[in-house]
Amino acid sequence: MPKTSSKNEQPENEQNTTLVGWARQSQAGGALKISLHRDAIDNCHTYTTSDGTEYVPLVISTAALRRVLEGQQTVTTVSQFS
Repeated sequence: MPKTSSKNEQPENEQNTTLVGWARQSQAGGALKISLHRDAIDNCHTYTTSDGTEYVPLVISTAALRRVLEGQQTVTTVSQFS
């Protein structure tokens, strides 16, 4: 019997995320270019390390990033888990 999924199930890389930008390969192919939306970053949650430095934790799907680097897709998302 085929497995069915409920409407509440989402792929791991899409669960409760906020889009903050895009990642793409440079035209020369030697770098990964990341563009972040300033207002989206300002609204992200942060964490502070023991030395007082504040960071914004972001995620990029490794599978999607691999497809970008291999030329199978043009861009992928940069997100933050909510």
